[in-house]
Amino acid sequence: MSNILKSDKNDRKKKNFSVGIALLVLLAIAIITYTIFEKSGHWLVEDDTFEHVKWVAVLDGQTADLERSDFAANLLKEGKADSVLLLGRRVYRDRSNSEFYAEDFMKLGSFSEKAVFLVPHNDPSTISEAYSIVPWLKKHKADTVLLLTDAASTYRVKRIFQKLSGNSPIYLTKDIKHVTYNASCWYSNRESRKDWLRSWAALFMSYIDLFNVDTLEAVDSSYYKPIKSYAEYKREMRSNVNFQKLLPKIEDKIKTESEKEAVRDSIKALEKSQGKDAKAKKK
Repeated sequence: MSNILKSDKNDRKKKNFSVGIALLVLLAIAIITYTIFEKSGHWLVEDDTFEHVKWVAVLDGQTADLERSDFAANLLKEGKADSVLLLGRRVYRDRSNSEFYAEDFMKLGSFSEKAVFLVPHNDPSTISEAYSIVPWLKKHKADTVLLLTDAASTYRVKRIFQKLSGNSPIYLTKDIKHVTYNASCWYSNRESRKDWLRSWAALFMSYIDLFNVDTLEAVDSSYYKPIKSYAEYKREMRSNVNFQKLLPKIEDKIKTESEKEAVRDSIKALEKSQGKDAKAKKK
């Protein structure tokens, strides 16, 4: 009888021990899951500190607030950056977002037209954008480049440019604290959750896309011609205006206005004459 009781006690101890271990394992899993869940928003963000950069590349994809352009403009005003590249996709047959970005950008301060560059492109992804500008930056011997993108893409974007550039230039990224993504509480906002999910998926795909890819050199680029300063862009826009075609239209408008003025003068003269005749009849 005593042997049976001892056996039951041992079984209960073993069972309690097993339950305790299982609870500890579940607790550990819960803590690890929560930590990953909490910190995963920050792992997407690469927020570098800097005092001065030679180049700022404003990647396409900013919202209608143009928050990236505003951030770059403030850097130029404060003397923390020398030149800005404004990337923009093609939106019409012969117009791109970079033109609209640049026109708005020049209103934000008295910037040198030779320090602001337009990069019109039709690239569908960040990797394609890197292929567009990395060789150009190498050709112009850029040493430090700040890449402006949304916060959830900063780590991925920096890795892409570093991978395709090799050791030069040095790339930095910055969390500009726009409202669409907050790394500390990304799960509390619908747009942040969408950004979190898209960014993790894009990050995993970038590892596949960049597998065994060679670095780019200055000779690899076929995009030198489209990248132009705002000064060059303005000269091209002026040269595209055909004043010879406009002259006949201007002459027609002047002639039309003169004819209208002559008709108005005739009507006034007739009314004045009729008024005099009416007064004469009354007398």
